[in-house]
Amino acid sequence: MEPGEGPGALDLHGDEEIIEVVELGPPGPDDLAEEMEDVDFEDEGAEEPDAEAWESEDDEGVEDGMEAQDDSEVTFSLHSASVFCVSLDPKTNTLAVTGGEDDKAFVWRVSDGELLFECSGHKDSVTCAGFSHDSVFVATGDMSGLIKVWRVDAKEEVWSFEVGDLEWMEWHPQAHVLLAGTADGNTWMWKIPSGDCKTFQGPTCPATCGRILPDGKRAVVGYEDGTMRIWDLKHGTSLHVLKGQDGHQDPLTCVASNQDGSLIMTGSVDCHAKLVNSATGKVVCVFKMESVTPKAPISEGEEAESNSVESLGFCNVMPLAAVGYLDGTLAIYDLSTQSLRHKCQHESGIVQLLWEESSAVVYTCSLDGAVRLWDARSGKMISEYRGHSAEILDFAVNKDASIVVTTSGDHQAKVFCVQRPDR
Repeated sequence: MEPGEGPGALDLHGDEEIIEVVELGPPGPDDLAEEMEDVDFEDEGAEEPDAEAWESEDDEGVEDGMEAQDDSEVTFSLHSASVFCVSLDPKTNTLAVTGGEDDKAFVWRVSDGELLFECSGHKDSVTCAGFSHDSVFVATGDMSGLIKVWRVDAKEEVWSFEVGDLEWMEWHPQAHVLLAGTADGNTWMWKIPSGDCKTFQGPTCPATCGRILPDGKRAVVGYEDGTMRIWDLKHGTSLHVLKGQDGHQDPLTCVASNQDGSLIMTGSVDCHAKLVNSATGKVVCVFKMESVTPKAPISEGEEAESNSVESLGFCNVMPLAAVGYLDGTLAIYDLSTQSLRHKCQHESGIVQLLWEESSAVVYTCSLDGAVRLWDARSGKMISEYRGHSAEILDFAVNKDASIVVTTSGDHQAKVFCVQRPDR
């Protein structure tokens, strides 16, 4: 898609004073990689990770009622506990990395589930894993804050570092630079494999989610106190802060940006999704999920049914955004009218959603162990894939939208072929 097409170029209607969608002509990857070379990193000592290990409850037995049908092509079963995260290598889409509650991470072939190598040495649940933009490196991070980077072709560890308890981790889209958010509110940035380091100090509460914007120069980070900051990665300064009424009233759970980075969306435990102009830092609109039925008064000893925004994302080919909620609602919002277009109900909570790169199809995975494909134009479900005997915890879609790789509480990762001739 050419820069300037897609949702970012929209003329959004609403409060004119706020809306000013700025088109950013994206610089080339080489310029950005060079800019990252100029970043003034400081050497900082590793913080001592919290000594308290994270104890998990014993694995529950397979949930009753989960169907035995298995639509998957390949099952990867080297993990011995819940598998928390998965990423596909961006260059070839032939390799997956998975991390789990068994303190292990593996790099394996998607075509046949063959193990390439184990990312060994973690002593806590591996909750973050991902490949660099060119698939040269793979990074794995565990809950205690130990991050390791491996060179994929040599299958060897090239760098490791310990921070505080890890909340999220992401590679830079054009350079060998790694970003991570921790429970003490810091966001860390390293050059790999030199390890030059820089930190961005947020409020003294966990940096719960983060995303590097497509221009490679800025990152958006959400925090447990409901605030959101846009950081200048080169200068280490905070460009915009959303807090108070502009921010969320509860912890942020997820952030996303559209393809040209002009719009950011934030999701929170407060059930609101906010659309923000990344150039001005102003809130363009707030999407609130209204309850269909009035909540019955809660009697003593009963817990209120909780709901929150769990995942969100922008469509690349139409002015649409999707928001997935813990109560199982998938909401498709029309950005040009800032209105709800479709509500697609799941029977159980949505864990994550992803859009296809070049169509208006959105994928969801949920606590009932199924992956579903939805046509965002009609709001209708296209297809459903099952195979796990427990909830799906993470998933990834390859570039041409022909396969989905899922990870689950049933200790397995699975590969599903989803290509359809009519799409």
